[in-house]
Amino acid sequence: MFDSSLVETPFALVDRHKVQANAAKATKYCQGHGIHWRPHVKTHKSRTIASIQMEAGAIGLTVATPREAEVMSTVCDDLLVAYPVWGQSKLDRIMNIPHSVQLMMAIDSAQTLNAATEAAKRAGRKIRILVEADVGMGRVGLQSTEQIVGLAELVKQDSSAEYKGIMFYPGHIRMQQNCQEEGLKKVNNRLSRIIDGLTTAGSYPEIISGGSTPTIWNSHKMGALTEIRSGTCIFYDVEDLHIGVAHSNEVAYSVVSSVVSTSIPGQAVIDAGSKALSKESRGSDGAFGVILEHPEVRVKAVTEEHGVIDLSDSKWQPRVGETVRVLPSHVCVSANLQDSLIVMDGDDIEEWEMEARGRKIFEV
Repeated sequence: MFDSSLVETPFALVDRHKVQANAAKATKYCQGHGIHWRPHVKTHKSRTIASIQMEAGAIGLTVATPREAEVMSTVCDDLLVAYPVWGQSKLDRIMNIPHSVQLMMAIDSAQTLNAATEAAKRAGRKIRILVEADVGMGRVGLQSTEQIVGLAELVKQDSSAEYKGIMFYPGHIRMQQNCQEEGLKKVNNRLSRIIDGLTTAGSYPEIISGGSTPTIWNSHKMGALTEIRSGTCIFYDVEDLHIGVAHSNEVAYSVVSSVVSTSIPGQAVIDAGSKALSKESRGSDGAFGVILEHPEVRVKAVTEEHGVIDLSDSKWQPRVGETVRVLPSHVCVSANLQDSLIVMDGDDIEEWEMEARGRKIFEV
């Protein structure tokens, strides 16, 4: 594949055609079910990929950090900050992106609402607000319908805010697609109670933002949903293959790595460790990645620069210097560890910047 004597590994390899196909598939599904797609850019951090998503038909983009907002404001005029941002400097950076960009923020407390609207006043703009509800993950979001109704009322009373609806994240539903029915039913029941409560209080949610990549092809079963923020579906990873939301031929991202040691029987070591793959092993039976050319081979352990691959279930006998492609367990974290993306476009090779990485101010 790559001559390890000519290229430096590890590096992130992206297939442009698969990125475009994945974006088109997500958009086609959403349009077929009357749902909008507002992908989260945390997966790729790239203006080029964000532009591909917008060209495919995304209604807008989702961001989490001030830098992501600054960067993505150059390619999209409709941004959702799906994070309870705290801190005057961070909020001022977000509010000071060009006024031609429509901003929307998710909040789950009066404190974050007040901080956001004060920053909006300083910037001379109005901010659209979604009230975040917890539907089972137990991370952020209000717990009761009464709390959600109360916060929505506070939003409506603030002259610098415009109440638009609710946001949720079903991140606790990570089982295989055909086993998600019970979890989806519970989410639906919770959403129904919230919507009924808001409607009774005169705060019917125009926007109901939710979804995830593990539930992407079941999004239509969350009947009230108006948009999904699925982001990992642009690349896919081991968890997505395990859950069944993607096939191996749809994987658009991998880490190219070289075999550097075969001295210990039953295993080999590659030069992609935790600083290239990350140290997350969700959805992959404890592995940190799999070898795409030999899917029976898992990365069973990682240290900073070492990835230990398990050969016990394989007839493959790797050679020192041989290059392989590793699919990480969680692609978002792996991508964030890269300096840039090496992109295959047919026979051509390009390098795409990941402008939204990091936390420094991005000059718009």
